[in-house]
Amino acid sequence: MGRRQTFRLRARGREEHHGRKAATVRPPADRVLAFDRGWRREARSAWWCGAALGGALLLVDLARGGLDWPRGCAWTVLGAALVAILWPPRVTAGENWLSARGLLREQRVRTDLLTRVRRADGMAPRLILRDVGGGRVELDPRVLADNPLLWHRLDTGVRRSRASGLLRDGTAPLTALAERVDGEGARRLLKAAGLD
Repeated sequence: MGRRQTFRLRARGREEHHGRKAATVRPPADRVLAFDRGWRREARSAWWCGAALGGALLLVDLARGGLDWPRGCAWTVLGAALVAILWPPRVTAGENWLSARGLLREQRVRTDLLTRVRRADGMAPRLILRDVGGGRVELDPRVLADNPLLWHRLDTGVRRSRASGLLRDGTAPLTALAERVDGEGARRLLKAAGLD
């Protein structure tokens, strides 16, 4: 008659087999609903900075006549190290979760199960989120201020955490961030309307 189709349920989604081809579908709870819109620009800048440093060092060494394989490899590694240092984490959010993926690993928290939020000030201010399961995400507050959809996803989960009594520590940094996001959003709306 026809080919028999088999269906298997996996932990992270449904996988359908049609002959030799397989398509994986994410379940709705794991779907990305918001992401950092400036990530591509920052990642491109990291690549350009690393390539510019490595290329400049190679050209200077070549111009002075001292370029050989070990030195060329050293300059290339130095450029790649700069890319790794400057590489921005990719922040995404979905229904009750927020994650930050770096070059090597992904950090993820359940926003509806947050227990602690704190702000670490310094050269680069960070917002540190912790949940009941031990998940931890560290991110730049500017990412949330520049991406209202990410902020909305986090704020929705924070409200659920507060309502359930889990989040008791960290209301001050979130209130300050909410005021900042709302103020910048109002300024953008006024500017778009020509009332600036």
